[in-house]
Amino acid sequence: MQTITEMALVRASGGVFTREQAGCWVGERGARLDGLLKRAVGSGEVRRVCRGLYCLSAQYPKQPVNPLGLAQRIHGPSYISLESALSYHGWIPEAVRAITSTSMGRSREFDTPLGLFTFTRVPQEGFFTGVTRIAGAGDDAFFLANPLKALSDYVYVTKLDWVAAEPLVESLRVDEEELRTLNGDMFDELTPVYKSARVHRFLTGLRKDLKV
Repeated sequence: MQTITEMALVRASGGVFTREQAGCWVGERGARLDGLLKRAVGSGEVRRVCRGLYCLSAQYPKQPVNPLGLAQRIHGPSYISLESALSYHGWIPEAVRAITSTSMGRSREFDTPLGLFTFTRVPQEGFFTGVTRIAGAGDDAFFLANPLKALSDYVYVTKLDWVAAEPLVESLRVDEEELRTLNGDMFDELTPVYKSARVHRFLTGLRKDLKV
């Protein structure tokens, strides 16, 4: 077993660690550190997620990598939203092919050994309004949009002119019972946050349709 793998098994929270952390563990830097990381990746014991970020291989089941927590470490500030958030909340039946997040910075996409991670910029006045921190072990915690915020982000990103509940049910297959859980306070909280006229029309129309 490679030296960095041994250290990561003991110290890497959720099986994920950075190049800087690995350097502290083994007391190396520069080319020597890169050599140790390269050997660990080459052995299949460690995977390189993206620049400066690594995780233990799936052969170590005691260190399962939470992809939602991993997303927060790949690119931020960000929160899980769009299809991934709707799937997490059980609002859409389909499994999602990528971990989708909304980003405060520029839009990015990372194709990693653990799957595709997308980050889409959505201009907002209150980035974390309607977002909850989901606790996890160590660095596994992640920020998650509530269903209404995830839908608002989806409308912005896909540039859809939705102003009622019907397209949510027909296109996204959202259960009508789930829509009835939305209340006026949620709309009051989110409407001032978005700069997009399209999102404002969506929130206004959906609220009118739900009579909340």
